[in-house]
Amino acid sequence: MSEKAISQTDLARLECRAAEMRLHIVKMMGSNKAHHFGGSLSATDLVCALYFYKMKYNPQKPDWPERDRFIMSKGHSVPAQYAALAMLKVFPLEELATLKQLGSRLQGHPVMHCTPGVEGCTGSLGQGLSFANGMALAARLQNYNYQVFCLIGDGELHEGQVWEAAMTTPKHCLTNVTAIIDQNGLKAMDESSCGKLLEPLSQRWASFGWQVREIDGHNLAQICVALDWATASPDSPCAIIAHTVKGKGVSFIENKPGFHNAPITPEQSRQAIAELEANLQTKREALQ
Repeated sequence: MSEKAISQTDLARLECRAAEMRLHIVKMMGSNKAHHFGGSLSATDLVCALYFYKMKYNPQKPDWPERDRFIMSKGHSVPAQYAALAMLKVFPLEELATLKQLGSRLQGHPVMHCTPGVEGCTGSLGQGLSFANGMALAARLQNYNYQVFCLIGDGELHEGQVWEAAMTTPKHCLTNVTAIIDQNGLKAMDESSCGKLLEPLSQRWASFGWQVREIDGHNLAQICVALDWATASPDSPCAIIAHTVKGKGVSFIENKPGFHNAPITPEQSRQAIAELEANLQTKREALQ
């Protein structure tokens, strides 16, 4: 089957949205308080493509039964999801500034039934794909035709439950499940490969019965094609291994494990915002 590429105009719009998402992420986190800058920024392009390109989703009705579902299994990266939901007006943009405050709907990890648009409680790593499998089975039982997308961190792959779930998905022919691996190569304090071997990652997923594709996780054209491929593959579930850069978009955060969950200074916050605003301006000019 031939693959249809996203148009250059739509791609430019999507790149602009991703740039805006990164700016919202850094602004909502602010300075002098520990946040997950690295993982949120590595996942931004993937989350952007899901919400603004791929998913069947009605922002006015985030609980619409036939909507596609997104599970942020690496729950600490939920600021990327919050940014997308706010830009879609699922909740007000101004609410982003309440991130991790007492009483806020926007907690540091996803809380189902608290935050509009959040499909499951995650953050205890390794559980998201099991949750996605359950949703896919529910769709079958209820005769709904929705897709379930699950974003998993590569460090999270050290959790055994991921592989139990990865065996379950093909076993039950849950072809409406797509696993997306954010392979930024780093975890909290070291490389993702430290402690347990992950490679050959593609072969490991394929050995469980998944179709696998590897992409550049910051190339939105590749991401869109891969998402289309995954949802058009009727015979087995698909896994997309997205090679990303932890902290993508902010020069002093990129590829630094120290920013997995750490505060930045007010000066660093201003620098990060300046870099992201310049990038957003470049993307906007490209649209004109």
